[in-house]
Amino acid sequence: MSPASQAAGDARAARPAQRFAARPVLLIALASAALLVVLAGGYGYHRDELYFLVAGHHLAWSFADQGPVTPAIARVMETLAPHSLTVLRLPSAGMSGVTVLMTGLLAFELGGRPRAQVIASACAGVASLVLIVGHLLSTTTFDLMAWALVTWLIARAIRTGTGWLWAVAGAVTGVALLNKPLIAFLVAGLALGVAVVGPRPVWRERWLWAGVAVGLALWMPWLAWQAAHDWPQREVSSAIAAGGSASSQPRWALLPFQLLLVSPLLAPVWIAGLVALARRPRLRPFRLFAVAWAFLVVVFLATGGKPYYLGGLFPVLLAAGAIEADGWLSASARAWRPALLWTAVALSGAVSVVLALPVLPARDAGPVVAMNADVGETIGWPELVATVARVARQAPRRPVVFTSNYGEAGAVDRYGPALGLARAYSGHNAFWDWGPPPDGPTPVVTVGLSASRRGASFTGCRVLARVDNAAGIDNDESGAPVALCSGTREPWSRLWPSLRHLG
Repeated sequence: MSPASQAAGDARAARPAQRFAARPVLLIALASAALLVVLAGGYGYHRDELYFLVAGHHLAWSFADQGPVTPAIARVMETLAPHSLTVLRLPSAGMSGVTVLMTGLLAFELGGRPRAQVIASACAGVASLVLIVGHLLSTTTFDLMAWALVTWLIARAIRTGTGWLWAVAGAVTGVALLNKPLIAFLVAGLALGVAVVGPRPVWRERWLWAGVAVGLALWMPWLAWQAAHDWPQREVSSAIAAGGSASSQPRWALLPFQLLLVSPLLAPVWIAGLVALARRPRLRPFRLFAVAWAFLVVVFLATGGKPYYLGGLFPVLLAAGAIEADGWLSASARAWRPALLWTAVALSGAVSVVLALPVLPARDAGPVVAMNADVGETIGWPELVATVARVARQAPRRPVVFTSNYGEAGAVDRYGPALGLARAYSGHNAFWDWGPPPDGPTPVVTVGLSASRRGASFTGCRVLARVDNAAGIDNDESGAPVALCSGTREPWSRLWPSLRHLG
């Protein structure tokens, strides 16, 4: 008997035979994905999507702040349907649907009855985090799905003793590492969980080590690129930990934010799941997931991680919690219990849709932006570029456009050609790696630079406009100065090293 088969013995013994509720779980997953597709074209591009579209034309094994997976997806979708926001976001809708499906499958692997599987997938389908990342093409969308896939593969490998699933989990992890390195923390947490609470026989499983080898082989090009470029990802991570990101939060907010990422009304479900994974004898073979969650809390508190970094474990927590909720429903025939549960699911879905998706007119989205800043980052980019173009037309000849961040530069590259603008340049993250403008006496339009930054690098600068948007939404670009400068203090080639900034 293989080590994996031995480890599966307890899991099979503790778990009564159940059937997978394929039809309702698939319907919930498809409904969630369909909703995201229908509303995909609302408002506009997110700053990160504009960045990915440009990065897709500069594909490399890594960038300063991410891997190549999401930019490659952006390039494929843009090639299929240029300038279609809906098509660009189709993969995100699909990945979120897979996350919902995996949550239902996890409930099945943990021993949940069909009703528990439906509860688990329904909770995932209305989760704020799932809908927010499913609406945008982002590295987080792929990452959330990858964490769900890996936890499901591991849960199934533990339950069934199917050794080759460990190798598949390694391959999924390797691709996820090419997207962003966050899943490495999950792997470390799960390894600690196996060491502390088991199932320890899996250490002797040859497929596990094959999976480790496959994952490392897939990740190696990213590691090589980062090493050759002096590990810029570390500086980006440090800037995020210091609050240099729109989604950064104080360290003390890490745990309170967990109550919001699914829904405050459904927080009791995943909390019950965490407790069950830690304490229920029938879930003992899967206790490593509870240890991994505790490990990640400690690590992200220590390193200043964003609150959503823990979101990848919500599928397994919701799966275990749905089993507890199903037991709670079965413990009493009182009609108010299912009414309470499904009312909480419905209300959570309604609130999540308003917070995550463009269902309100942009001019009325101010309160939503106050709670979900990413919504604000999808409003106003065409107006920003129109403002840049108006300033550029006042230059004596076609100017260089230099921006303070990748969102502004990506917006100019997306909307600028129709307005007569050349490609934009920036010192922010990967835009710096793509090089400076040609040397020469050329006027410069700067976007978003402070007076001190303009004065340090450019001459004869005059602020001629400030960024605004027709919806009146206060976002990160509101009020940004757009200045026309007569030139640079040094040739671009000498100035360029000083313009780099990561974060």
